[in-house]
Amino acid sequence: MNFVGKRYWFVRSSILIIIIGVTSLVMSGGLNPGLEFTGGASMTLEFEKDVDQGELRDSLSGLGYTDTVIQKVEDNSYFIRIVSLADTETAETSEREKILNGVNEDLGVRIRNSDYFSVSPTIAAETVRNAVIIVAIAAVAILFYITWAFRRIPSPFRYGFAAIIALIHDVLIVMGMFSILGRIWGLEVNAMFIAGILTIIGYSVHDTIVVFDRIRETLSRNVIRDLSTAINVSIEDTLGRSLNTSLTILFTILALMLFGGSTIIDFLVVLMIGIIVGTYSSICIASQILLIWENRELGQIFRKLPIPFLQR
Repeated sequence: MNFVGKRYWFVRSSILIIIIGVTSLVMSGGLNPGLEFTGGASMTLEFEKDVDQGELRDSLSGLGYTDTVIQKVEDNSYFIRIVSLADTETAETSEREKILNGVNEDLGVRIRNSDYFSVSPTIAAETVRNAVIIVAIAAVAILFYITWAFRRIPSPFRYGFAAIIALIHDVLIVMGMFSILGRIWGLEVNAMFIAGILTIIGYSVHDTIVVFDRIRETLSRNVIRDLSTAINVSIEDTLGRSLNTSLTILFTILALMLFGGSTIIDFLVVLMIGIIVGTYSSICIASQILLIWENRELGQIFRKLPIPFLQR
């Protein structure tokens, strides 16, 4: 299989997918942030009998919670997200009791079960900042590690840079797809999303290093001196291993989606998209970027692209 011969097609396809995702991010105003990033409180209320969603919204509005998200979970259960008015732990307890008592009094239906989870705006801002810092540190550490690991071959920095490009490629596609799915299914960006992104980074870089290491071995034997041939042979040698590993993980994720419950669905969706994109990038993007840089073919990528402002 001539993977190297299709490198322009691979890179152009990824560029188009990234543009679609970025367009979705811009049009939707970004990702759909959860409580960890916006601050607020969430509750799940289970009533003795079914209640009208409009009446529940009117009751919460009367208590001062006008900007409220209400989702029906089951026939008599609702998930509620509010902008919390509390700023201390004691106030949070009073706020929960205020909501339960107020809704119970307004609707005349006893609440059998409820939970309450809140995040202050200060903690939310720190979460956003820490998430960005963690991803940036991971990218820099990966760049230095790969450059050091491949120091005995010519231009080791290019291997690290190509791996970072593949990593950015994966993150952008995952964020774009999550933006689209957030508009369709209401998926939220929360702490589980960040955990999923970091997991994807680790998996993608690991898979890329496997291919790069085979390229290094192929070139060090002096049997193949041409980089394009070495890359193609190395991809063929590692293709079965990469696909088998990815399929095993995807089957596990699918099983968790079916039987793991809704609490981790955001994390599983990120993982599923990331594993597919990460496997693709390690085979079709990282090594191809390495060859494109070596041959100085960057200008060739943008020729014949069906996008006017990217054509040359």
